[in-house]
Amino acid sequence: MERMQLVCVSGHTLLALLFLVAAYIDLCDAASVFDVYRAIQYDLRGIPMGSRRASLNHHASSGLSVPGSDITRSVVILPIAKVNITLLNEYLQGKRILGGLLLLLPEKGHGDDNKDEDADENLQVERDLENWIIKNNVPYPVYFVYETPSLKALLDEVIANDLAGKPATATTGGFKLVISGPEPRKIPPPSLVNIQAWLPGLRSEGDSSVVQTIAIVAWYDTFGAAPGIPAGTDSNGSGAVALLEIARLFSRLYANPKTRGRYNLLFALTAGGPYDYEGTSKWLKSFDQRLRESIDYAICLNSLGSISGEKLWLHVSKPPENAYIRQIHEGLSEVATELGLTVEVKHKKINISSSRVAWEHEQFSRQRITAATLSELETPPELLENAGSIVDTRANITQVILSTKLVAESLARYIYDQQDKHITVFADGSNLAVSRSYVQGWLNLLSRTPRMAPFLSRNSPIIAAFHKELADRIEDVKIQHETMDSSFTFYDSTKFVLSIFQVASVTFDLVVMLAVGSYLGLLFVIALVTTKGLDDLFRKPPSSRKIKGT
Repeated sequence: MERMQLVCVSGHTLLALLFLVAAYIDLCDAASVFDVYRAIQYDLRGIPMGSRRASLNHHASSGLSVPGSDITRSVVILPIAKVNITLLNEYLQGKRILGGLLLLLPEKGHGDDNKDEDADENLQVERDLENWIIKNNVPYPVYFVYETPSLKALLDEVIANDLAGKPATATTGGFKLVISGPEPRKIPPPSLVNIQAWLPGLRSEGDSSVVQTIAIVAWYDTFGAAPGIPAGTDSNGSGAVALLEIARLFSRLYANPKTRGRYNLLFALTAGGPYDYEGTSKWLKSFDQRLRESIDYAICLNSLGSISGEKLWLHVSKPPENAYIRQIHEGLSEVATELGLTVEVKHKKINISSSRVAWEHEQFSRQRITAATLSELETPPELLENAGSIVDTRANITQVILSTKLVAESLARYIYDQQDKHITVFADGSNLAVSRSYVQGWLNLLSRTPRMAPFLSRNSPIIAAFHKELADRIEDVKIQHETMDSSFTFYDSTKFVLSIFQVASVTFDLVVMLAVGSYLGLLFVIALVTTKGLDDLFRKPPSSRKIKGT
């Protein structure tokens, strides 16, 4: 009977304890789980750049200067357009290290296509922030995450608590952000993959002269603040898509001997664009002298999908008065006028002694090949800038189609010697018209595909897609693999899973600890009374000393 009482009392006490512990576990349960993308980490000539840490285990904060919040033990959550870069930089210069920084990107599919002043201002803030991450040694974890309704609701709650003077701490509890995993490691020197396609021109019977070649080139990879985030839809996804469509159109013309042109056409999708067009340089150096001397000129396509704008720039290294440059410009300008566009020449001399290459055509100029870059950009970007920014997520398809038609039509008139005749080869509505669905499909694919060369394998799906697209239409397609220059060192771990917990305060922890201790003490007393009786519990134990005999 006594044992039954013991079991009954213990059972009720244990049940109460279980309810208490269950409540505690519920308060510490994971509120949400999100895919997050770590900011770039790399070394440039041995100098550390980007975010240098990966793991997180801190409470959430809604700002850099929340009263009562310890930023060294907090993960600051901020929409990317609302980041105070000046304050971030002051903290960095003053060696005030954050526990972490979580930056919210606009929800997928909810970008604002309107070009108003607020949108322009937000875009500039986002670009400035990206450049700040890329060009600084940031000694704490920086992550990007796409905003969702649940994440927005969580942030609103954090903001409300901070405004009420109740920031999340170990004492008060609140939301805790946890990312676990190994620290990033250096990756081996990456491979640069170039893809070229060759359409041979028409050679007359008995003609032994060398057929001249025109090269159409575009770089396809990107560089941005987060390697795992798809970016670079305009720069330079638009250039790569334009090249694919031009290759598709001319492959149809060259398939028929009656419409095959008198020039060879050499198409090239090159890697290493953000790194002084290193892939283009290695590709050109692989040419034999015969091919190099056969190139009449090269046209490089760069950022052709501006959200708005009717002006394109033809960047050249030779003076505009040069006969070849003047001929290229006049051919483009003639078609541009018909399309309601303008093309202006922008001359910039190259400095052979400098390793900096501002435009892709300059790699051709260094090999003494006439070349030009057609772009919506008036001035060359700095190294690693405007090379696939995380905010570059869309392109104006109408502008890409117009730019594609401009290049294709000017090439056709030059190849078939139809300049000044205003003949339209790729007329809208014809079977040779620029395909809107084709251009849109490829832009959509590139807007969803991360393309940073150091993180693309040789068998990457996007590289395989490029190769297949060209090989399905052109017989002679080759892939070139080159090792990237050692001045860059990159680190792995680009994507993680973030767990956000809602944890109780230290006061609650103490209550639970006291409850557990009380239960154990009560259980001990009940067991002792039940087994020995109440009298034995308070009875003085007999002396252990021996009584000496008389």
